[in-house]
Amino acid sequence: MKIMVFDVPAESGGALTILKQYYDAAIKDKDSEWIFVVSTPNLNEYENIKVLNYPWIKKSWFHRLYFDNFVAHKLVENYDVDEVLSLQNILVPKVKIRQTLYLHQSLPFAEKRYGVTENFKFWVYQNIISKMIFKSIRKADKVIVQSKWIIDAVIKKTRISKKKLVLKQPEIKVEIKKQYKPSKSNIKLFFYPAGSMIYKNHDAIVKACKLLHDKKINNFKVVFTLNGYENSHISSLKAFIDNENLPIDFIGMISIEKVYDFYSKSVLLFPSFIETFGLPLLEAKMHQTPIIASDCAFSREILDDYNRVEFFDPFNSVNLSEKMLTLLNK
Repeated sequence: MKIMVFDVPAESGGALTILKQYYDAAIKDKDSEWIFVVSTPNLNEYENIKVLNYPWIKKSWFHRLYFDNFVAHKLVENYDVDEVLSLQNILVPKVKIRQTLYLHQSLPFAEKRYGVTENFKFWVYQNIISKMIFKSIRKADKVIVQSKWIIDAVIKKTRISKKKLVLKQPEIKVEIKKQYKPSKSNIKLFFYPAGSMIYKNHDAIVKACKLLHDKKINNFKVVFTLNGYENSHISSLKAFIDNENLPIDFIGMISIEKVYDFYSKSVLLFPSFIETFGLPLLEAKMHQTPIIASDCAFSREILDDYNRVEFFDPFNSVNLSEKMLTLLNK
């Protein structure tokens, strides 16, 4: 069995994690031959694994479109593969053999809709790329998804049979060295491990902190895993935080071990409103960490049986400040 895996967008974050999970599994699969088609990730080759790197794909959208339409299907033909696994939300075009699609892009299914002037990139995903994703879902022989709410959303949007969908949650390998324990400090610690995308909704936390600060409530600190200069939006938020002297620290990217350490001593804030799965929610849950999470389908699914969570409207910073204040008063 010869399988070709396409994941040219993967470069960092969750997409790279998914790629590495399949790559690690392929190393152990001695009965099959695997060919990984990627852009910049540095993957070693083994007796049963070949890696094809195409870093030039990252130069522009034009380069990506050229690869998808004029290069990808030729690779499938030249290597005479038996099956294609696409980890990039869209099938490889012009391919007639069996294809499995891994769907991990939630923007086309999100309740929040973006206008063309509000965020052009997200508008493109929701109004143009979404059509390509829906078409791929319909054509795929099998579609792998990460959560139950996505299954419902996919069926609603595409009308495909539920039999075609396979639920496969991200693999979690968490070594819990210490679970959450309330600090004896008078300062309550809140933690938000997230990237800089606008839907991660750092704004809600900043506005909630401003509301608490204006009420002279200062017995808390918030930690962001950002450096404050990722993009213009984050830079403006940091400038506002500094100007208002809000108790929010930017510590930059940290190791997973340090993330787990924060779960053991802080409250997880999770205001993101567009997620396929929301991995920090599950990690914090496993650490018995108190959580204040956005009231969304993905968070409700992950935290359905968890009794240390408070949900809030992610578009209502007053609601978030009230949830934070409740914890501060305990």
